[in-house]
Amino acid sequence: MRHRPLVECGAIAMIRFRFELYPLDEVSPWGGEQPALHWFGLTEGWYWIEVGGHELLRRARADYHPPYVDYYLARLWEDVNMLTPQVLEVVPSELEPFIASEQEGEFEDDSDEEAAAFWHCEHYLDFGYIRNAPRVRLWRTVNGDRDEVTLDWRHHDDGDIGFTAGPAVRVSVPTADYLEAVRALDRELMAAMRKRIQEIERRGGLPGVEIDLAGLEREHEDRTRWLRLNLARSIETDWAAITRGAR
Repeated sequence: MRHRPLVECGAIAMIRFRFELYPLDEVSPWGGEQPALHWFGLTEGWYWIEVGGHELLRRARADYHPPYVDYYLARLWEDVNMLTPQVLEVVPSELEPFIASEQEGEFEDDSDEEAAAFWHCEHYLDFGYIRNAPRVRLWRTVNGDRDEVTLDWRHHDDGDIGFTAGPAVRVSVPTADYLEAVRALDRELMAAMRKRIQEIERRGGLPGVEIDLAGLEREHEDRTRWLRLNLARSIETDWAAITRGAR
């Protein structure tokens, strides 16, 4: 296991997913000779995570404003939605040291070890689409009256891509606050995209860009249900197998 200086937040912290959409006229159409835009492409913007006094995903050497990761908000929103049922599953106390550890390298060709490794990986918020991506993992623990989600951030500054949060940060937030942050991201993005779609309709589309307005409306209405459906998903974990594999 690789050891890095770890900055921990002792007091219970707050968490929020923040974003700004690109101005509509600055959104990049997809395609060459026949450029088009769809719901996903229209979410181009900047985003970051505020937690425990840190701004995760804030660039350390950015010469532009705002200095955050710029990509499609739909990707962050989709990944947070998909990850949250796994995050909300309470980690048994005997597995807390395992989930809190960094797991690297090969594991034995054993079904239990494979199951434990897969379960550990299922707690990562995917940023693989970012160059020199950070590793962000979240998990839930309940000890007495403390019901918390822990966020663990790890990043190696390669001299080119760096973040102000540094190499290692671990912060715990109340589970209810984490869930509210997920819901707030959903509400705020859906509201921003509703406003964006209305602006496109008011303009009658965008010059030189193919947009299926009816399809855009249908997709938006469908996506307003995604979080509710994801939160209703049940996770069935074989704790005995995970515990054996973690050993």
